[in-house]
Amino acid sequence: MKILLNGTPRETTAKTLDVLLAECGYSGRVATAINEDFVPAAARCKTDLHDGDRIEVVAPMQGG
Repeated sequence: MKILLNGTPRETTAKTLDVLLAECGYSGRVATAINEDFVPAAARCKTDLHDGDRIEVVAPMQGG
């Protein structure tokens, strides 16, 4: 399926958000949203992906 990941088109075979994160190499603490709706970490394994979804992944940054 085709999705947008942080604004970049991408093909994936991942069926859920947690699998997509692993496929893309994300580990550790990140915040996620699908189609502008926040997805808590505990819900990622239950969150199905659909063709055309817009997924945002944000990693925390240090500094002030």
